[in-house]
Amino acid sequence: MNKTDDITSPVAGLVKWFDPVKGFGFVVADVGGPDILLHVNVLRNFGQSSVADGARVELEVQRTDRGVQATQVLALVPPVADEPVGLSDIAAMDPAVVAAAPLEPARVKWFDKGKGFGFANVFGRREDIFLHMDVLRRSGLSDLGPGEALALRVIEGKRGHMAAEVFAWEAALDTGGT
Repeated sequence: MNKTDDITSPVAGLVKWFDPVKGFGFVVADVGGPDILLHVNVLRNFGQSSVADGARVELEVQRTDRGVQATQVLALVPPVADEPVGLSDIAAMDPAVVAAAPLEPARVKWFDKGKGFGFANVFGRREDIFLHMDVLRRSGLSDLGPGEALALRVIEGKRGHMAAEVFAWEAALDTGGT
């Protein structure tokens, strides 16, 4: 991308930081250049309201008078975890077993990023599903809002039902529900 480009062009990079409360964050392009503004509305059009720091993204961007801004998210890959999930319930499970669990439609009941956990409700179930911050990060998310639609892979943990994987609803639809 050269300095005179003002039309959309694809760019790959890493999320430097994203703050869902502020409604924006920045991406560092693999090819260098200025940081790319990623607004929450662009992210929502992709089906997510947050993204974890260090996630790989592919974007369409546009140079404006205010700098380089993302106009569309084309792909998003969660950051590579340096260490396994700290939850013993999930760490002890075979990843193939987790991947084989069906995706279940759910809504966030509440999530407190400061506490590092929250709960969701799966449609048609009475019990709450525990959501842990480590699972969110490994799933490429950094925060959740009340009422947000999700798709979860739910396992039976030592203390009850818990999410082992979390997907934005639209992203889960793109995978064909598997």
